Amino acid sequence: MSGPGSAAPVASCSAGRVEVTVSPGDAVERRLCVRTGAVVSVTLRPRADDRRWTAVRSAAPAVVLVSGWRVDADGTGRATLRCASVRGGTAGITVTAKAPDVAGAARTAFTLRVSVVPYAKEG
Repeated sequence: MSGPGSAAPVASCSAGRVEVTVSPGDAVERRLCVRTGAVVSVTLRPRADDRRWTAVRSAAPAVVLVSGWRVDADGTGRATLRCASVRGGTAGITVTAKAPDVAGAARTAFTLRVSVVPYAKEG
């Protein structure tokens, strides 16, 4: 992964199945570079505050699609992200959280910035 504002070198992009775990105290934003066709499993450990994970959304579902989402009884959130099989691009994946007994909309609590890089074409 790269630091904020920098592009990841293509050689460091992950392929196939990728696991991302977010624990309490981790940075609220992370970057990830994957190859086309990758499947990313995101595990969101239970939060330390009274807020609960509520939803996962992709800003660019044509590039990275949220294909699965659940919250376990212990408060762990689990999402499955499917990356485009041919097309490259970037997508912001936002995860929202809120306290169950407080009115109002959930707020973004974590963002995963995914860069999808196509394989080089031979020719």
